[in-house]
Amino acid sequence: MFKDFVALTKPRIIRLNLVAGFGGFWVASRWDIDWMLLLYMLIGSALTMASSCVINNYWDRELDTKMARTRDRALPAGRIKPAVVLLYGLVLGAAGLAVLFLLVNPLTGWLGLLGMFVYIVIYTMWLKRSSTWSTSVGGISGAMPPVIGYCAVTDTVDAGAWILFALLFLWQPAHFWSLAIRRVEEYRAAGFPLLPVVKGIDRTKWQMIPYVLLLIPAGIALYAYGYVGYFYLVLSVAGGLVWLWHTLQGMRARDTEKWAKTNFIISVNYLMVLFLVMVLDTLGS
Repeated sequence: MFKDFVALTKPRIIRLNLVAGFGGFWVASRWDIDWMLLLYMLIGSALTMASSCVINNYWDRELDTKMARTRDRALPAGRIKPAVVLLYGLVLGAAGLAVLFLLVNPLTGWLGLLGMFVYIVIYTMWLKRSSTWSTSVGGISGAMPPVIGYCAVTDTVDAGAWILFALLFLWQPAHFWSLAIRRVEEYRAAGFPLLPVVKGIDRTKWQMIPYVLLLIPAGIALYAYGYVGYFYLVLSVAGGLVWLWHTLQGMRARDTEKWAKTNFIISVNYLMVLFLVMVLDTLGS
């Protein structure tokens, strides 16, 4: 039962986003770290993200029964009652927002609330069931963690916050579509109007390209505004070019599933390396 409650929060998503939040905090701090503030930011962010994921599971419980990847989750499998899951999600959200508003600063609280609203209401309840725009618009919520980390220190939304937002916002669609391409028939059976389901895999491959391409100038901008050093600039551009090259290869890939799996792995490692280098290279910025 405990494992089911943990799984409802989608811990892999939380871990990846906490790395981004940590990176945003470190960029703004420039190694002059308020460790308690960092801890509160991470706790508040984790709780709000967990809340959003739990409520997403609650709302998708019937559709999840139609996909092999999700039908064994606690809700579709009937191991936990829906009312319990909903209450669990609401409590997590209230706790996370309280931490951000009261122990970090009100700006991070509002950003956390915005992220929750976009993910739960705009993405989960509305667009995920009605539009191919769900992935792109839902990226707003996924771009909040580094901005929250950054604004925990600065208490203002400036150029650094916008660039960090752009990095995560642009990263998400190509990352998710590479997964959606592999699971396209499952999403079709479940009734989710994702881009590869509605417009086809070739159109999805084309649409991934501009997002990956724009990540390169976004990384350059972080260096140009003096937030990171030259080492970050070189690796972010190199990583972006590698991902872009592989994405372009998708247009002539014979084994689309193999290509999509590799592209997904590249996207995850790109983000992890990007934020690791971002943290290390603020020393020389």
